[in-house]
Amino acid sequence: MELKDFNYDLPQELIAQKPLHCRDNARLMIIDRKTGDIRHDIFRNLDKYLPDNSCLVFNESKVIPARLLGKREQSGGNVEIFLLKELEDGYTFKVLMRPLKRLKLGEKVYFDNGRIVVEIIDKEEPKVRFNKKNVLRYLEKIGHIPLPPYIKRDSTVEDRKYYQTVYAKNLGSVASPTAGLHFTNRLLNKISNKGHKIEKVTLHVNYGTFKPVEEKNVVDHKMHSEDYFIDRKTDASIKNAKREGSSIVSVGTTSTRVLETVANTKKLAGDTDIFIYPGYDFKMIDCLITNFHLPYSTLLMLVYAFGGSELMKRAYSLAIREKYRFYSYGDGMIII
Repeated sequence: MELKDFNYDLPQELIAQKPLHCRDNARLMIIDRKTGDIRHDIFRNLDKYLPDNSCLVFNESKVIPARLLGKREQSGGNVEIFLLKELEDGYTFKVLMRPLKRLKLGEKVYFDNGRIVVEIIDKEEPKVRFNKKNVLRYLEKIGHIPLPPYIKRDSTVEDRKYYQTVYAKNLGSVASPTAGLHFTNRLLNKISNKGHKIEKVTLHVNYGTFKPVEEKNVVDHKMHSEDYFIDRKTDASIKNAKREGSSIVSVGTTSTRVLETVANTKKLAGDTDIFIYPGYDFKMIDCLITNFHLPYSTLLMLVYAFGGSELMKRAYSLAIREKYRFYSYGDGMIII
């Protein structure tokens, strides 16, 4: 399976740079795998396209303000630290750092006028240790929302609201599970009132989600891993819905990764490096709600696997022609 099969040309002006203030006013593409039909609507009308008595599965991970701007201990020079993953001791994080070459092992960086301090403890696989445990609770004050690299502007106060789903709960992601950004509480209530079940899982999205596949044969790609968990009651409810014939509607590629990982491993928590590309045999999901993804990305490969490569290529070409908004703050689709 060749990497070139997962490319498309996207005009830069179609990459959404700002959120819609009315989340569910995003456009919605409806893709029918059985007939090959493609239709267009507005996201707030999503309920019209859900199979009867569906079970929708959302990822309730919450984006942390993972981008920290501090000062060096000696020179007072600027340092940017991007938190990637909290380690088990509660003090230490894997990070990205700038300017990495100039920083020294053991050097300290100060935030919030010195109230929060990190020490650089590893430069080969960059790690820092905070002077406070469970520092995530302080990040609302000192951190900045980590917008994706294709959004060419600094984050704003507005992004703290709109780069977060309305149901976000469990801190841990450094990128938003963006399929859920279109949902409002009004739309969620509308869906529930029509008899659909709503369930929540957690997968903490890490920076690896933006890493493009580089291997010519995509099967050789080493997939990044992400932490996930689902409680026993939720797992039982989703499996029971599946047994009773309800359609399992995965809200996003992240929820899909959780559901398919649990189906394959029977483990309700851990880390998953599941790599889903065309030819994968889906065991749990029946419908997929997602955004439009980057060329060469594992997210695009997952969508091709579920929707079928030829149908999805046609859908993406149509989206470009119809000037849909792409990527994190862009429009959505449901594949049924």
